[in-house]
Amino acid sequence: MTYLTGLRSAVCLAALIAGSAAQAEVTASQVWDDWKSQLALYGEDNVSIGTEETSSGTVTVRDLAVRIQDPELTIDSTISTITFNEQSDGTVRVTMDESYPVILTGEDGVVITIDVSQQNLEMIVSGEPSAMDYDISADQYKIALRDVVDGDVTFTGDVEIAANDLEMTYNTSVGALRTISYDGIVDTVDVLVDFQIPGGNSEYITGGGKITGMQTQAEMTIPLDANFEDPDTMITDGFSIAGGYVVDSSEYVFDVNADGEQASGSISTGTATLTGVMNSQSVGYSANTVDLAMNILSGQFPLPIEITLGEYGINFQMPTGTTDEPADFEIGFDLVDLSISDTIWNLFDAGNVLPRDPATIQLALSGKVKTLFDMFDPEQQDALENVEMPYELSAATLDTLNIDAAGAKVTGSGDFTFDNTDMQSFAPFPRPEGEATVEITGFNRLLDNLVAMGLVPEQDVMGARMMVGMFARSTGDDQMETSVEVLPNGQVNVNGNRVR
Repeated sequence: MTYLTGLRSAVCLAALIAGSAAQAEVTASQVWDDWKSQLALYGEDNVSIGTEETSSGTVTVRDLAVRIQDPELTIDSTISTITFNEQSDGTVRVTMDESYPVILTGEDGVVITIDVSQQNLEMIVSGEPSAMDYDISADQYKIALRDVVDGDVTFTGDVEIAANDLEMTYNTSVGALRTISYDGIVDTVDVLVDFQIPGGNSEYITGGGKITGMQTQAEMTIPLDANFEDPDTMITDGFSIAGGYVVDSSEYVFDVNADGEQASGSISTGTATLTGVMNSQSVGYSANTVDLAMNILSGQFPLPIEITLGEYGINFQMPTGTTDEPADFEIGFDLVDLSISDTIWNLFDAGNVLPRDPATIQLALSGKVKTLFDMFDPEQQDALENVEMPYELSAATLDTLNIDAAGAKVTGSGDFTFDNTDMQSFAPFPRPEGEATVEITGFNRLLDNLVAMGLVPEQDVMGARMMVGMFARSTGDDQMETSVEVLPNGQVNVNGNRVR
């Protein structure tokens, strides 16, 4: 399954990065032993160590090679020298090569070589053997493309991402599970792309970007006997991850000439946040960005594309494990103050008929559902795939409905509970009970404007007016409201009138 491939890569990377630790009374050997215990999770055949040398409080490891494998991609990395050196204050300093390669080999035989480098890396380990802490800083941590080899074609170019002035703390502790947590601050992140497309007749891709003020945080638990080559049971055995990041601002520019098409432009954002969680009981994702601006010139479109957006966000949380009582779910979407340039407006509204105020679309639903299967349990996968609905809906609330565009506005709210012992009254759904209200402003004015623009025939507008009039009552000048109520006996009232 796709999520298992991504899960395996994420876990492997986190374990490698956080793969050691120590404290005021740990030794170099204990730190290295902790590294080895975590490296063992990759499988005996996927880790090799050239030599280990121990002398007077120092452990030197040479030619540490790690392989991460799945059916589509193999990742190989070798670090020539790692040194664990005991300090006078009881901590351990870890040093390693200033750069080392990472080789990615695809199932199609394409080989990508990436160079990882760090400037003035400082890594100090403290703690105790079962709970080790890292303090890490570096002037720069960079990942850069060396080359791509596809058969007898070798491609090179400038493709790199560099984190500047970073400070991070890691903690790894061992109990019933291994727990890894980290907090980090990165001053800036620079992105560079500049290369010619092989055999592309002078085609190219160029671009650059800067992310300012990044903060990251995450916590992960990993089963002690986890097998990354067979991760199907990892989540049910205790694997979990939760974390995210915040950036103050970002800006990007690009110029692409490929496949006979050319496009260039810029994108900038204000504050952006992202959080996520995955464990045996729930999966969640939330992202929010403010002050988005896009300016694009494309050979496929005759005019500049200029778009600004006050806020964009998406929110999703669902239970994944069975519980005795219904669990919370949330789904949300925000598109706030979307503006496009007059140049674009004039393509379909040359007479300036429609109001050009920024548009907003917001929707938020929440409620409670009972999960009928443990979705990450391999033994229940067959049953899950053979059922139409893996959830039993108990309650649903329309927290937000806000559509404001082209002079019309729709708002609404609602709250319902569902009786799953009655699947006949509203078959095939459980019987609802509750009320929802929707308010519409400017609907008729919008229809008049669409007719004036020639976008909608007058006869079609008449049908729309009649349809809305059947279900909405007037509350003011071009203002309407619809209220739907479902009673415990199954009776349905619309605007106080019984319709069922």
